[in-house]
Amino acid sequence: MDDAEIFRALANDRRLLILHWLKDPCAHFPPQRDGDLVEDGVCGQLIAEKLDISASTLSEHMRVLQGSGLVTAKRIKQWTFYRRDPERLKALLSAVAGL
Repeated sequence: MDDAEIFRALANDRRLLILHWLKDPCAHFPPQRDGDLVEDGVCGQLIAEKLDISASTLSEHMRVLQGSGLVTAKRIKQWTFYRRDPERLKALLSAVAGL
């Protein structure tokens, strides 16, 4: 993964909003039947509903975020759950601060 992928991921308002929501998932999403909001992440279906977009559109946003290393995905049953990668975000902030 290179810097261009990271900046591409951050260059979209919806992806920035997703990252913001995933920072504090309990404040932005209701409890889930499967998976813990903090430990497992947020179900993609909940994110798509909150953004009022289709599952396929969300999949593309999440593919970009995963490709940049900013989020990780976890499968539970038939659902995919997403959470931020705090170590990757910390490294990114450190790299940007060093510019």
